[in-house]
Amino acid sequence: MKNYLKLLGFLKDHKRLFGIAIVAMFVSSLFEGIQYTLLIPLTDRIFNKKQIVFPNQVPEFVRNAVDQLNTMDPAALLSLLPWFIVGLMVVKHVFVYLSSYLMNDLSQRVIRDIRNKLYEKIQSFSLDYFSERRTGELLSRITNDVAVVENAVSYGVTDLFRQSFLILMYVSIAFSIHFKAACVIFIVLPLIGWPLSRIGSKLRKLSKRTQENMADVNSILLETISGVRVVKAFGTEQYEINRFRTKNHDAYKLRLKSVKRILLMNPITELFGLFCGVAIILWMGKQVMNDVLSFGVFAFFLSSVLLIISPLKKLGNVHAMTQQALAANERIYDVLDEQPSVQEKPGALALSAIQKNIKLENVSFRYESEGSEVLQNINLEIKVGELVAIVGPTGTGKSTLANLIPRFYDATSGRVTVDGKDVRDVTFHSLRRQIGIVSQETFLFNDTVGANISYGTPQASQSEVETAAQRAYAHQFIVKMPEGYATIIGDRGFRLSGGEKQRIAIARAILRNPPILILDEATSQLDSQSEKYVQDALDKLMVGRTVIAIAHRLSTIKKANKIVVLDKGGIVGLGPHEELLTTCSLYKRLYETQFQ
Repeated sequence: MKNYLKLLGFLKDHKRLFGIAIVAMFVSSLFEGIQYTLLIPLTDRIFNKKQIVFPNQVPEFVRNAVDQLNTMDPAALLSLLPWFIVGLMVVKHVFVYLSSYLMNDLSQRVIRDIRNKLYEKIQSFSLDYFSERRTGELLSRITNDVAVVENAVSYGVTDLFRQSFLILMYVSIAFSIHFKAACVIFIVLPLIGWPLSRIGSKLRKLSKRTQENMADVNSILLETISGVRVVKAFGTEQYEINRFRTKNHDAYKLRLKSVKRILLMNPITELFGLFCGVAIILWMGKQVMNDVLSFGVFAFFLSSVLLIISPLKKLGNVHAMTQQALAANERIYDVLDEQPSVQEKPGALALSAIQKNIKLENVSFRYESEGSEVLQNINLEIKVGELVAIVGPTGTGKSTLANLIPRFYDATSGRVTVDGKDVRDVTFHSLRRQIGIVSQETFLFNDTVGANISYGTPQASQSEVETAAQRAYAHQFIVKMPEGYATIIGDRGFRLSGGEKQRIAIARAILRNPPILILDEATSQLDSQSEKYVQDALDKLMVGRTVIAIAHRLSTIKKANKIVVLDKGGIVGLGPHEELLTTCSLYKRLYETQFQ
């Protein structure tokens, strides 16, 4: 029930629209019921010229209406009947259209809101969240799971109310015509709920497994399309095809199991309706033969009961749809209820431009998925204007240390400060707007070259974009492209070489013009000539800025004011290049490995 209330909670921001749609559904259901039921006794009166005979227990207003019809000339009734039918149909379809349009509008608003909430939530998560989850799985939450909820809202909720109104109306008619017969039928009616409930429970479990399977399918698609170069380079196309086929076949089998259970609902409800119809004919047929009831009223009662079957079948489908939506809803709320590990403190202060230093004080850090600490008791001061290089073997925590400064992660213990202010006490925006990052994993968007350079600096003019590109030695190859700065570079910069992508990323950092610059293997994707050009550009960019440079290539950090040597999560060396060659054996070994 709690999960169901959460699902309905998506409607709360659109209560007015929902209320109008419900009223329209009620009116359309009312006229639909009148259309199918009242015509039967009227045609009996018109064509058979017999009196309409109701049992004694019908309400007084019904009896008065029947008496009035019985006094009317059949020919006069016949002349009125076509207009009555046309009027009913016009009014019914106006309200059917209105209710359907409003409910579709409502469902699209709900889906828009869910997707917005999911995307906003995903954007709020810290980096550790993405390191533990597959991108394809998150995409599946926004696409497949939301689509299942959309069906439940647009069709499920519509049918839930419309068919419920119809059932209520037909039940009321049946009780008003023959109370005893209706009691027998509708006391037995709830028995149909037991098999439907069992089927629905199984459907919910199957639906959750299906959605999880589709997340696997999406992950394979995303990985293999994004990594198509690797797939082709290693000749693993057939391996990936087989892997996809296996997951896709699993999805097919799960879906088929769901279909089998959904299809069971129709025969169950129809067989129940058949048994009810046979019972009514045997019981009430004698009353018609004895003139206790007119045939038209008997047909009126029988049709009221049998017409319940169709709404019941649709409610069975609604139940199946709802169970699938509840499974999807659980997966959606798994994301919405998740709290980011790094959160902005309420009332956080804006950080002014850095004036003095960045400090790491007794900082230790471990990832939740790992038992051992990646960083241990780090103490480091980075003064304004300094170039600080961080070196060490792979996996010693170099990038992790740098990621603590913009608060991509929070230290497990200790603190990181900027001008004495703990980074946990300042706003994300004021901290990160002072930091430019050029990562070893260059990421470019499927947009123009100019848009990628100006990303994060949308107010930049074209001349500023070109100047930044020139300083990054990217302008030369950009102007040779088909449309220059307006050239679309493909998904993740697919049309560019590694060196070209890296230079565009450096141009992006140059344009941002931040006081703090983090270079994480910034020249790792460049050839020797490009590296020289870009290093010259970085030398100019670093003047007057605080720079943290992470590199395996020691040639890029010889000019550093101080070099931090990390090993097994701790600082084992600290000082300028020449000093470390004599005081730090690890640094000397790293240097000799590259240059000797």
